[in-house]
Amino acid sequence: MYAAVRRYEGVTDPGEAARLVKEEFVPLMRQIPGFVAYYWIDAGNGVMVSTSIFRDQAGADQSVSKAADFVRDNLVTLLPNPPQVSAGEVVASAS
Repeated sequence: MYAAVRRYEGVTDPGEAARLVKEEFVPLMRQIPGFVAYYWIDAGNGVMVSTSIFRDQAGADQSVSKAADFVRDNLVTLLPNPPQVSAGEVVASAS
């Protein structure tokens, strides 16, 4: 499995960002081949973090690209700062 984590700082309206992600972005993630899970986390103080889990690196890479496009096209006023992006192979997990 592979994961991509994006940390957004300076979020102007976490509630509206969460609504748009839930209603519009999550369905896009589900369409990417190898999709396993997606999480959008409100870390407080204007910080939100997303985690995308895929069966392979190609899916994780595609999720990073789709996220950048979605933010640019739909969330630029809510997420005004570029995210810190980390991605790689999941080497330990539990559920």
